[in-house]
Amino acid sequence: MTDAPLRTSSDDRARAERPLLAAGAPTLRAVDELVTGCFACPRLVAWREEVGRVRRAAFRDEEYWARPVPSFGDPAAQVVVVGLAPAAHGGNRTGRMFTGDRSGDVLFAALHRTGFASSPVSVRADDGLELRGVRLVAPVHCAPPDNRPTPDERRRCAPYLARELELLSPTVRVAVVLGGFGWQALMSTLTEQGWAVPRPRPTFGHGAAVRLLHTDGRSLVVLGCYHVSQQNTFTGRLTPEMLDAVLVEARDLAHA
Repeated sequence: MTDAPLRTSSDDRARAERPLLAAGAPTLRAVDELVTGCFACPRLVAWREEVGRVRRAAFRDEEYWARPVPSFGDPAAQVVVVGLAPAAHGGNRTGRMFTGDRSGDVLFAALHRTGFASSPVSVRADDGLELRGVRLVAPVHCAPPDNRPTPDERRRCAPYLARELELLSPTVRVAVVLGGFGWQALMSTLTEQGWAVPRPRPTFGHGAAVRLLHTDGRSLVVLGCYHVSQQNTFTGRLTPEMLDAVLVEARDLAHA
């Protein structure tokens, strides 16, 4: 048997610097490949791997993905849905954004009702589900402890979101943002990319709508929606009807 090659400090450094390579990624697939091999945030690396080893009792017989979770959806999307980060026992387990947890159950059911998804259920990365006209993205691609990435972790992960938005620019017309964290992250990225984001920045809120113009003449409508967390969906702060209304608005604006 051949011994496995030793991992050197230069290997670790190269993998930690992967976000810096995102700006030169030629395709969305190339961005996804950079994401899945990223080790830029030590705290998140430790947490995602620990969760994958310890596992939740309900999933103790499953092999966890336990890596950064790439975005998912149509490479020619007119709408992007901006979340927060993968869930420890959802995307961190299945390897697909918003798949395998209660939040994903709510989101994919709504995407199906509004014509964006081929199925109302997303169980695992190879279940055959397809998204049409929409791509699910996140400011942070690793599951964070307590679902709370730090500002530094968001900044280190930001080049991935920035490059995705650049590559989607020929088609994307609307961004649906789930929650205040994603809203702030997206506004920061858009400002850096030359979009005319007002100062002070628009405030997040469910139903908020902001039309932004780019220096090259493009326009993007940003819609706010409460996050599909259990805290919101179980208490009725976000109902299926409210979520559907935002997605229908996004669909209509994208095709206006």
